[in-house]
Amino acid sequence: MQKFLYFCTKILKLIAQTMKFSEFWTETKVGKWGKYVITILVFLIIYLFIGDQSMIQFIRRGREIKHLEEQRDMYRSATEEAQMEIKTLNHPDSLERYAREQYYMHNTNEDIYLVEE
Repeated sequence: MQKFLYFCTKILKLIAQTMKFSEFWTETKVGKWGKYVITILVFLIIYLFIGDQSMIQFIRRGREIKHLEEQRDMYRSATEEAQMEIKTLNHPDSLERYAREQYYMHNTNEDIYLVEE
């Protein structure tokens, strides 16, 4: 991007040093509609490739938005699962079951046997 801008400024400086801009337009042999085509092409290049509002930046931002929305949905589903787990842990029986299954807690008079599958 910077190389392209540097190249464009070099060309414009060279043109400005050799002749006036109006003389450049009149001396070029581009035909009746050529000046309009060149002008439109210059604006299209600027629109597509240069600046913060270019199409390339627009596409990059769209991809970033899509990625962030996917992350948001993932975090929402994780939050919903955690809320459901909190609701189930509010009952004393399920809390005891959860402690036994996840943290291998037991009463003093019990033995625990772990069976790996």
